[in-house]
Amino acid sequence: MEFHVKSGSPEKQRSACIVIGVFEPRKLSGVGEQLDQVSDGYISNILRRGDLEGKPGQVLLLHNVPNTLCDRVLLIGCGKERDFGEAQYKKVITKAIATLNDTGSMEAVCFLSELNVRGRDTHWKVKHAVETTEASLYTFDQLKSKTDTARRPLRKLVFNVTTRRDLTIGEQAIAEGLAVAEGVRFARDLANMPPNICHPTYLAEQSQALAEKHDKVECEVLEESDMLELGMGAFMAVAQGSAQPAKLIVLKYNGGEADAAPITFVGKGLTFDSGGISIKPSEAMDEMKYDMGGAAGVLGSFLSVVQLNLPINLVVAVAAAENMPGGHACRPGDVVTSMSGQTIEILNTDAEGRLVLCDTLSYIEKYNPDVVIDVATLTGACVIALGAHATGLLSNHNPLAHDLLNAGETADDRAWRLPLWEEYQEQLSTNFADMANIGGRPAGTITAACFLSRFTKKYQWAHLDIAGTAWRGGKDKGATGRPVPMLTQYVIDRVNSKASKD
Repeated sequence: MEFHVKSGSPEKQRSACIVIGVFEPRKLSGVGEQLDQVSDGYISNILRRGDLEGKPGQVLLLHNVPNTLCDRVLLIGCGKERDFGEAQYKKVITKAIATLNDTGSMEAVCFLSELNVRGRDTHWKVKHAVETTEASLYTFDQLKSKTDTARRPLRKLVFNVTTRRDLTIGEQAIAEGLAVAEGVRFARDLANMPPNICHPTYLAEQSQALAEKHDKVECEVLEESDMLELGMGAFMAVAQGSAQPAKLIVLKYNGGEADAAPITFVGKGLTFDSGGISIKPSEAMDEMKYDMGGAAGVLGSFLSVVQLNLPINLVVAVAAAENMPGGHACRPGDVVTSMSGQTIEILNTDAEGRLVLCDTLSYIEKYNPDVVIDVATLTGACVIALGAHATGLLSNHNPLAHDLLNAGETADDRAWRLPLWEEYQEQLSTNFADMANIGGRPAGTITAACFLSRFTKKYQWAHLDIAGTAWRGGKDKGATGRPVPMLTQYVIDRVNSKASKD
């Protein structure tokens, strides 16, 4: 898909189609009124006949509008103007793209980017239009013997901006939007891949391939023998039940100064989670291939940052394993020793994500990170607490939590902060080890983060629980690519903040 930005009058656009917004009741946007005047009231006459009210999702495709150079004019209902915000804007873009793709307009000029979205500027509107377009066109059909493709798919989209001064802003927005979209696509592809293909070795191969394509990227893969030598007893307790060998994958992007402390992302990469001996119910167990959504998210974010060539150092560590039942699997009641030396009583083998993460969080201390953000489909309790809309956020550092929340708002990939109070730590007490790997049903998301916090005392750390946001079930089943937009925006914000201080 090709994106451009320009500034021009709608009637002068030589295009297969131009896209105009209509608000309720039958109120043309500013650009629409301009086009209506040029066409001697042609569009408003059609609206007065009741062909389009302007309700959200309504569309009307006009051909041969008088005194214009375009083949078609697509009118998109935007709802009530006073209610038009971020969510409505993205829905309107999605509807426009679907209609263009279905009606044979291989290229179009979109004037929806000129609509007023409360509190958002041109950069935000263009960037999110690019991301939304790419997301709406995403398909995962690599494994189908036959694929359905549009006969004349949309190939080129031009976003119009109000003034020529906005062209540079629009071009930067397109670059950022494309980078985020590519990272999201990479994450979705990884997560949607079935577990017989996407296993720990596959994740390692994909990471190595990424490093080979980019000069500033290095990849290191630790094997099970390396992890045993390092004393990663918690990580290996999860991996030992599977025939698939575990991997600890580290990607390094060296975009900043050589001695600058890196931002570090850690991803939970359980390529399939059966629950182990504490086996899960069979219903929807196929969706446990998405238990590597954290790994997919940090790898996608890494790709986005690399694509933007941002002047910053970034380390990504992926804890990749399978959690399977078997003769070698760990049992409820086992006690293991983590890399940090702390001992853990495993009361439930389905609380395995925190076990692979805790050793990985200890391992990345060697990189002297500036901040550490781990991403994991960690707890069903987070789905109960926040549903599918917000990612759970817990942190030992208020400024880091604040920056992530702000990045999520900007990226429309929002999180909600939960407490990490000392009182919750008591739920992890056990008679037989330093801690248990579960704290009971109450506050399950918080006690999982409390567990991880015991391995993150040497740096500023935040935990993102994406159990509710990493994928959708039902008829729209599939990975979302979250939190790639939030994490990429966080890194962009860090770069911009440093640039403003220099």
